[in-house]
Order: sequence, then structure tokens, then C-alpha cells
Amino acid sequence: RSYDELNALLLDGVVAYAKAHPHPEQRDLTIWQAFEAERGALVPYAGRFDGFHAVPAAVSSTCLVRFDNNKYSVMASAIGRPVEVRAYAERIEIRQDGRVVAEHPRAFGRGQTVFDPWHYVPVLARKPGALRNGAPFKDWVLPAALERIRRKLAGSADGDRQMVEILTAVLGDGLSAVEAACAEALREGVHSADVVLNILARQREPPAPVPLLTPENLRLRHEPVADCARYDSLRRAP
Repeated sequence: RSYDELNALLLDGVVAYAKAHPHPEQRDLTIWQAFEAERGALVPYAGRFDGFHAVPAAVSSTCLVRFDNNKYSVMASAIGRPVEVRAYAERIEIRQDGRVVAEHPRAFGRGQTVFDPWHYVPVLARKPGALRNGAPFKDWVLPAALERIRRKLAGSADGDRQMVEILTAVLGDGLSAVEAACAEALREGVHSADVVLNILARQREPPAPVPLLTPENLRLRHEPVADCARYDSLRRAP
């Protein structure tokens, strides 16, 4: 079902073979016993080999990149400039000027289009109606609180516009923060974009400064008295 499952199956198979068969040169040892004997002298594992096939590609006006007879979406900001497609065995990574602008599971076959709806959120600001019938947003599964807000706003005349404002906030505040703000709004019995954005704005405010405790040896023995009438006595002085 996956490369991880295949690799685990292969590992189990080669270990079983190594334990059951003699070493080709050290016939008194199994392959596994010879491996165990030299394990301490082996170079430590440095991490997964970054093996990929890289090709240049163009970005279409619909935020799509074609590779190996399939199409993959990229961030809307990538339109207009070339990208590099890095094809791994199980995933596709697309970079532009060294920055990752898309990452998808690799599609096999022909004529498939792989969307990431978040790539198209900036476009929704110009076309809010696409949220209901646009191909990238078909069967889009949102986090629970966001989905509840979306369903409630569906009955409003400007529900699409409000939902787009909430989704756009994810690009700046992060999905977890917006999800928490939506959950808080729902607990208060409201679901408008203005309320959600207000909650996010409050969360961005810096925390109140921690009061400083004055050490006992620095405390004044005679606390000053806030009495402006004392200045009148200075005016009357000869």
C-alpha cells in the first residue's frame, strides 16, 4: 500500500535470509552473525539519501505545473516564473528560487490533476464564489471548527466573502491559531468573520508586562506623598 510498507517487508525478508544462510567467505558464520561482528566498525547512518530527478518547468495561469503527464498545483505567488520539479519515488517537490512552493504525493498514470486548496486561497480574494464551485475546493476537508463556520456562513448573502477572509488569515496567523479563534467564536455563539478576525487580533497583542518586585533593601523608608498642595507652601515662602 505504500513505500514504507514495502521497505519494511523487504527489511524483514533480508534479515530472515541473513540469519538462515552462511556467510559466503566465513562459512562457520551466518551472514547475520558476520554483520553483528562488524556492526561497531560501520560508519554511522547520516540520514536519508536525498535522491530525486530534477527538471525545469513552467507555471500556468491556473497555478499548475505539468510533470510526467500529470499536473500539480503550486502557490499562487509562483505564477510567471520558472520552477524546478524534484521527483522523488513517492512525492513531488516544486521549488522556485530555492523556496518550496508545492509538495504533493506523486501521482502515477496520466491526466491526473493534484490540487492543494491552500495554494488558491489568495485567488479567492478576487473570486470568492470559486469557494463553492472551484475545482481545487471540491471535497475540501477543513479542520472541524473552520468547517462549522463554513456551514453556518453558507446561509449568509456574503458568506463566501466572510469565509475567504477567515481562510486568508491562515496565511498570516497559521492554521492552528485560526482554528482556535473559530472554536472560541463558536463557543460564544457567533460565527462572523469580523468576530474571528477580532479574536486573532487580540491574540497578536503583546502580553501585559510582568510587574517587577522591588527588593526589600531597595524599598524607600519614607514613601513620597502625592500631595500637590505642598507646592503652595513653596509659593508662600518668603
